[in-house]
Amino acid sequence: MTDKKMKVPGDLAKVKKYMENYVGLGVSFDIGVREITLRDVPVQIYYVNGLCDTAYIIEIMETLLGINEFEKIEAKDANIYELVKNRLVQQSVEVKQTMDEMVDQVLSGLIAVIVDGSEKALIVDVRSYPGRTPQEPDTERITRGARDGYVENIIVNTALTRRRIRDERLRFEIMRVGERSKTDIAIGYIEGIANPHLVEIIKRELGSIKTDGLTMAEKTVEEYLVKENYNPYPLVRYTERADVGANHLVEGHVLIFVDTSPSIMIAPTTFFHHVQHAEEYRQSASVGTIIRWFRFIGIFASLFLIPLWLLFVLEPQLLPKSLEFIGPNDDIHVHILLQVAFAEIGIELLRIASIHTPAPLSSAMGLIAAVLIGQIAIDVGWIVPEVLFYISIATIGSFATPSLELGLANKYVRYVLLILTGAFHVPGFIIGNTLFILYLSHINTLSTPYLWPFIPFSPKALWQIVVRKPVPGSHLRPRILHTLDRKK
Repeated sequence: MTDKKMKVPGDLAKVKKYMENYVGLGVSFDIGVREITLRDVPVQIYYVNGLCDTAYIIEIMETLLGINEFEKIEAKDANIYELVKNRLVQQSVEVKQTMDEMVDQVLSGLIAVIVDGSEKALIVDVRSYPGRTPQEPDTERITRGARDGYVENIIVNTALTRRRIRDERLRFEIMRVGERSKTDIAIGYIEGIANPHLVEIIKRELGSIKTDGLTMAEKTVEEYLVKENYNPYPLVRYTERADVGANHLVEGHVLIFVDTSPSIMIAPTTFFHHVQHAEEYRQSASVGTIIRWFRFIGIFASLFLIPLWLLFVLEPQLLPKSLEFIGPNDDIHVHILLQVAFAEIGIELLRIASIHTPAPLSSAMGLIAAVLIGQIAIDVGWIVPEVLFYISIATIGSFATPSLELGLANKYVRYVLLILTGAFHVPGFIIGNTLFILYLSHINTLSTPYLWPFIPFSPKALWQIVVRKPVPGSHLRPRILHTLDRKK
């Protein structure tokens, strides 16, 4: 067990011994040290291969070695530490006085320059993380608009956000979480707009995380932040679009960036935040409203269409004469509830399999599932065509849901409603839907009611959800965020 507050030794031999014993110098091939001499004074440079830009390190080495040539015109007793510090012309040079802080920086991709006898470490930012360039996220495609999306680099992500909001009050506060992973997490908000109490709550919750690592990045942070337990519904919104993140900042939300993840978290959020999409704001207000209505229909179908159809099949007397055609007309060999279960399981297995299927084989798998399995199941008599029809509509509604997490949660709620409806018919359908609404209404995320503005009811805010208002007519920020400045 090391002393985390150990001062940087003035003896470089002790520094090297520490790095060998506790960091793996000489064992891990990617941890290296370069030792040079400046005016008979030893200097060590520690780095991690793959996380540093080699060109910058070479430039720093050439600059430092130039101090030896400078000896001819300078006094012999010049302070080597000050000379080295002044020769480091990078934009970020920090001084660390403990070994723990120095090691954290080195393992983050920075380099540490230590001069013998100084008892200080100069930390130089020469990071060059492996990763991809910003590109449009696959899960949030739009027909018109910016194509740059967040990537796995937290520095790039904050830069993409600041490029869109050049307000001097935009803040990005960074912290490290994880005893072993030491993952960088940045909290983004606009000072003077975001609720300070909300910012403090988020900082406190993130600071209280005690775990070895955040290898699953943003999802692990979410579970610590909102303590969702077994709640299937998303309590924060994810986005990989920089324009969506910037828009929520202006509204008064807080963004949480987790290094190594292209998905940023938006907090707090309600149920209705998850049913909006950037495409609606890239079209005219009227077209965006119609798109939103169609999306609402799809979400409603993904939740209630199959249970409602099953209820009408089990209780045909509930149907008016004009709708008596609803329900299977052929002889049923398998109970209708079992048919629905087989179809739902098949669709879910198809979705799971598509995730793991290589792209060249995905078309073939879809053909096999649709033509062979589906058609043969109908011909054999396991499933009637009407079941597949309604299951397909519900599945399309799930995919039309902007939030992947919300679509999956709605799907699993639909399974529960199907079981209750199949077991208890009308009472099961009514009780199931009532419990569903009550369950959502009692959820609070970061002191924000999940069903706002429906429960508690706010007509003006609800109207803005039903109708996509033109931007010039939207002058107020959401009241539920309790922003310091409500006017945009």
